[in-house]
Amino acid sequence: MASSKLGDNELKNLVSKLRTLLPQLNHKPDNSSEASTGEILKETCDYIKKLQKEVDDLSERLWKQLDSMGVDFEMVKDLLIFT
Repeated sequence: MASSKLGDNELKNLVSKLRTLLPQLNHKPDNSSEASTGEILKETCDYIKKLQKEVDDLSERLWKQLDSMGVDFEMVKDLLIFT
């Protein structure tokens, strides 16, 4: 049975990758590179929530635009499901 626990090196590697993906950490001065694992994970969660809100907002705008154009929602849903 494989262990689901991460080793220290594996965790450091993953946190390092997260750090490079987070724009708010990439634009801070070098002295902030000492951010703790907990801080990086919190920033990651906050960033994911922000992205999800942007997706939700864009989705709502898209559906409003389609509705104003008289697009059949069921047809669009069927197209999206099969793609």
